Amino acid sequence: MKREKLIAAVKEQMPEKRWLHTLGVMETSVMLAKRFGGDPVKADLAAILHDYCKYWPVQEQAKIIRENGLPQDLLDFDKELWHSHAGAFIAQSQFGIQDEEILDAIRYHTSGREGMSLLDKIVCLADYMEPGREFPGVELIREEAKSSLEKALVAGFDSTIRFLIEKGKRIYPLTILTRNDLIQQINN
Repeated sequence: MKREKLIAAVKEQMPEKRWLHTLGVMETSVMLAKRFGGDPVKADLAAILHDYCKYWPVQEQAKIIRENGLPQDLLDFDKELWHSHAGAFIAQSQFGIQDEEILDAIRYHTSGREGMSLLDKIVCLADYMEPGREFPGVELIREEAKSSLEKALVAGFDSTIRFLIEKGKRIYPLTILTRNDLIQQINN
């Protein structure tokens, strides 16, 4: 599918505010790809699709997870995680995206994963720090992103973990494993 048609399909799936966020993630992903030696075309494509299912009914997202062999443990955790795996499935099944690197960047942009690829890191970080994002700690993330994807992502995951703790929510284990893996990468 041509980029313009893909953009139109994504835009119609979300409210204007989320579309503006998606534009910010696209711009930031390309910038980070150029800064850290990633593929800007893949970064742009993954960013376009990263929140495709975000505003679908949670029952539909859960159904996609249950019926398509996606990680069932997701359903035991915050619904905010679901759209990334559902979105990667839809990107492949409906839009014909076959590049596993792009699909993984969509799939893991909320939780991260151990051994994140460069593209995973770029899209996840762009989602945290795009220009429209405003939350406690975002300036630290942006500052760290000037020189280190890993340090910026640790700051991002720290922010997420603090938020979940303050709200009394459970933390998806993969997020903790991701943070630990990033710290190991920094220390090595």
